[in-house]
Amino acid sequence: MRLNVQELLRGDGVLPFSCELDPAGLDFPSIARYRSPLRAAGSIRSQAGLLELRGEVRVSLDCLCDRCGREYGREAAFSLDTVLADEHQDEEDPDVFLVQDDCVDLDEIVTTAFVLGLDSKALCRPDCKGVCPRCGHNLNDGPCACRPEADSPFAVLGQLLEED
Repeated sequence: MRLNVQELLRGDGVLPFSCELDPAGLDFPSIARYRSPLRAAGSIRSQAGLLELRGEVRVSLDCLCDRCGREYGREAAFSLDTVLADEHQDEEDPDVFLVQDDCVDLDEIVTTAFVLGLDSKALCRPDCKGVCPRCGHNLNDGPCACRPEADSPFAVLGQLLEED
């Protein structure tokens, strides 16, 4: 969605906005499915020739835990806080977006905020125990039947006892 900010470029003021973005093209290994579109709302404020966009992006997701593989639901919110400029001062700055033909591309801003706001590791809960590396049992459901491995240099000798 392109939003015309021509009036804000001429003077001080506030322009509210809200939009929905279909996340169909946003594929991430830890996201099983999107239960809602990306919903963004906020405002663009012009003060002394500077355009600031502030708001929030909300989405409902079904994620896959990176430790145990269990699917879990999550409501996520990401803040929008960016500057709009006529030209880039720093090409690498992810917080500055260009105004082109008196318009800003809200889809690009919302998508960028979503991608940068995602957790680097998706966990069903902070204390997720993961799965047993030997049998694959989900350790959040209780201990598995595997014998614990000894951290001793003599643990190899234990194998001799198992053979008899």
